[in-house]
This record gives sequence, C-alpha cells and structure tokens, in this order.
Amino acid sequence: MNEHFKNNALTWGKQGTDWLERIPAIIKECEQKWDIRVREPFVLSYNYVAPAELSNGSLAVLKIGFPGDKEFKTEIEALELFNGEGVCKLLEADKQNSTILIEKITPGIPLSSIDNDDEATKILTTVIKKIHKPLSEPHVFITVEEWATDIPVYLKKYKNGNGPLPMTLVNKANDLFKYLIATSAEPVLVHGDLHHDNVLLSADRGWIAIDPKGVAAEPAYEVAAMIRNPYQKLKNIKDLEPLLSRRIAILAEELGFNRQRLLDWCFAQTVLSAVWNTEGEKSPEHALRVAQVLDKMNA
Repeated sequence: MNEHFKNNALTWGKQGTDWLERIPAIIKECEQKWDIRVREPFVLSYNYVAPAELSNGSLAVLKIGFPGDKEFKTEIEALELFNGEGVCKLLEADKQNSTILIEKITPGIPLSSIDNDDEATKILTTVIKKIHKPLSEPHVFITVEEWATDIPVYLKKYKNGNGPLPMTLVNKANDLFKYLIATSAEPVLVHGDLHHDNVLLSADRGWIAIDPKGVAAEPAYEVAAMIRNPYQKLKNIKDLEPLLSRRIAILAEELGFNRQRLLDWCFAQTVLSAVWNTEGEKSPEHALRVAQVLDKMNA
C-alpha cells in the first residue's frame, strides 16, 4: 500500500487505522468465498483496488471501500441497478465489508486517449443513452439538490468576499442551481461522474462506464462532469471557448436536450466542483477557468 492511500485512510482516525489492518483479512475472505486470486493492487488513492483472477481464468477487479463511506455504498446500489448496461458488470458484492468484484474492462483504453474531441464527445453520448435507469421511491442515491447545498455553505463561510473564488460567479451558480432544480424533469439514476477517464473500451462490449457515483437527477445533468475533462488535455488549450461550445452543440444534437439547459448545468456543476476543490487536495484553478469560459458563453 502506498503512503498516499494510507494517509487518506488515516483521515478517518481510528476507524481508518482499523480498516487498513483489516484489508488483508477481507482479501483472504473474498478469495475463499468467491474462488478468486487477488494480485498486487493498482496505484491506490481512496479505495483498495486490485486485479483478480477467477477460477475459470477470466479477469476481474476487486474494490474495497471504507465501510463508512456512503458514496461507496451508493456505487454498489448503482451498479446493481445499472445491471451492466453501458456500465461495468457487478460480479459479486459484500455490502457489509464494502467490497465488490467487477468485470475487468479489456483492453481498457480510456476515452481520454481519443484525440478527436468531436468523436470522443459523440462516444460519450452513446454511453449516456444506454445507462440511465428509472428510480423508485424511496431510493438511497444522493440528489443534485443535496450536492448543491455546499454552495450556500461556501457563501456563508466567505460572506465577506475573501474566499478563493469570485463571489459573483458562486452567487450566479447558486441562483442557477435553484432554478434548474425547481424546473427539473423526473429524476433518473445517472452516473454522476461521467467523464473521459471513467469510460473505457471493452473488446466485447464497446465503450463502458466505470466508477458510477449514483446520483438522482434529470437526464440532462449527466453532461456536467465531462465538460471540464480530461484535465490534461484542456489545461494545454489556450482558448477553451471554441471546444466547449462545440461540445455543447454536439451534446444537444445527439441527446436531444436543450442547449441552454446543458450549458446551465455545466456551468453550475463546474462552479460546485471548484467549491469542492477549495476544501480538497485539488486546486480549484482548472474548474474555475472552465466555469469562467462557460459563463462567458452564457452572456
């Protein structure tokens, strides 16, 4: 286990320490009950993720999440509901230990490797068309309304205007979230973090989404994560407006959603991402830059 992974786990205090100590036992238990052989882990961040071999020789991925992480639990529920349609297949699940066994996507080429941005955007739309699922009440998934509450928290914290983000931009996103939520269509289960590095190429099934957050939102919301990705590509583009404008146009045409509503969701969620980054390890600089371009497009 790398130090970054350990340090992230230790932010949970004694629970994190206990979890790190239990991981070898959880792996051994999974090997026995699911008849698998777990290999050395991938580079770790917040979850323990490692390749695994099934008894028939096929490959899978074992993923162990922190037991108190609600987001990991909703990922399991989302994978069950998606049922492998446009999303990686859930092979086994141990909800008590926050552990899942999922198919390994082979060759697993990420969509971010596609240089033609129009082509990549159209591929994303084909995935979006496959994955959305109706929701029944009650459900366990977080709503966009719940996520958006972090913006008023930010505004209250920096009410004197001394925060790292322009207050006019954050206020505009706050107002826009209120409008979008009040006028939303019937919510469905969306991926919630569908971007270029969360879509991989399967030799058997085409382009497949991985790592769903599992969010209850109107279908048009799904495009909000891809607009600021992939980071490595966008950060090297001096003028983002032509690319982002082209993306919005393709998304609207391919998905049949209103262009203005897509643009509004992208702006509001990108500002929210910047707000989250002010409290996390990532700098809000990139999200802020994209948000400012989207705001200009909306003028």
